[in-house]
Amino acid sequence: MIDRVVLIVLDSLGVGALPDAADFQDAGAATLQHIFAQHGGLQIPNLCRLGLGEIAGRDCAKTDIAASFAKMAAQSSNKDTTSGHWELCGLILKEAFPTYPQGFPSEIVRAFENAIDKKILGNYARSGTKILDELGQQHLATGRPIVYTSADSVFQIAVHESVTPVETLYQYCRTAREILTEPHAVARVIARPFRGRVGAFERINDQRKDFSISPPAATLLDRIKAKGYFTIGIGKIGDIFGHRGLTEEIHTRDNMDGVEQMLTAMQRTQNQKGLIFANLVDFDMVYGHRRNVAGYAGAIEQFDARLPELMASLSSRDMLVITADHGCDPTFRAHTDHTREYVPMLAYGQGIRSGLNLGIRDTFADCGQTIADIFNAQALAHGKSFKNDILSR
Repeated sequence: MIDRVVLIVLDSLGVGALPDAADFQDAGAATLQHIFAQHGGLQIPNLCRLGLGEIAGRDCAKTDIAASFAKMAAQSSNKDTTSGHWELCGLILKEAFPTYPQGFPSEIVRAFENAIDKKILGNYARSGTKILDELGQQHLATGRPIVYTSADSVFQIAVHESVTPVETLYQYCRTAREILTEPHAVARVIARPFRGRVGAFERINDQRKDFSISPPAATLLDRIKAKGYFTIGIGKIGDIFGHRGLTEEIHTRDNMDGVEQMLTAMQRTQNQKGLIFANLVDFDMVYGHRRNVAGYAGAIEQFDARLPELMASLSSRDMLVITADHGCDPTFRAHTDHTREYVPMLAYGQGIRSGLNLGIRDTFADCGQTIADIFNAQALAHGKSFKNDILSR
């Protein structure tokens, strides 16, 4: 019997290109494997013990595998944070979110400028750090917010902390979210405050905020909350799900703060039934998109070093699940975009079978359906439960 699940998304830790990766220009991408190869190996004994090496086809020190493990394929027609998390929670999107590689149409820009009573800068696709180099000085001189996008379905707004207060930036984002409806309903509007001087700008990541479109149907969070159990979102989980289906939201500064918040939440919810759902975003935001192989490798090793604390905090009726939402291979081609990849699924606990290879799952939604099944919640629209496979006989 499982009473509590701790679900951790290692944001962007893909484990190899999906069969349809070529349709996304991602054939050959493999985030974990390429980091491993280019970095000259990884010191991740705890993730190896849970079966990550078995999934990724990478050598780990010989050890008995302590978890059930699988690779999961994406069925949603996207490779972004929103669709990845939604699919993990049982919602598959067959229509891709709109993207704007040539910038947003004039009617959207005019409506936004009229609503905030300011002209904008930018309106093109660019890396979030490069656009600060290109437009940061002009922004400081004019006070005009920088609007940009990427290969993902995002409307991003960047302002310097000395020019625009962060609460005003958040209001700009709320305004944009109201404007960006069908057919321009982008997945996320993202607040991107920054600081520093010309030539040395830096983003203020702990004040980043995502304003996501609301899920169009019930997700795992809705199902568990409807049962009367707690649902705690840590990191940007609340933002991703439009602040729906959660009993509590905890925002974090970085990966290690996320681990600390998980440990605290685990301590204070002992003997309660529910879900702790955490996103550790640094892998993607700080390292994957910045093509920083050494930094990404260090972040994986840093998380691995904290895993024993998380595992030791589990009770006999807990299950720990570690997965990802997409890839972001920092070695792949000369771009900074997400990559279309399989993700790992590691399920560990005293009541969970060890060494069980669950193979390749057809959809991330198998993860959410399994958790819904564990809580005897209403079944999700998609996914096949593997509860009966992983529970110890």
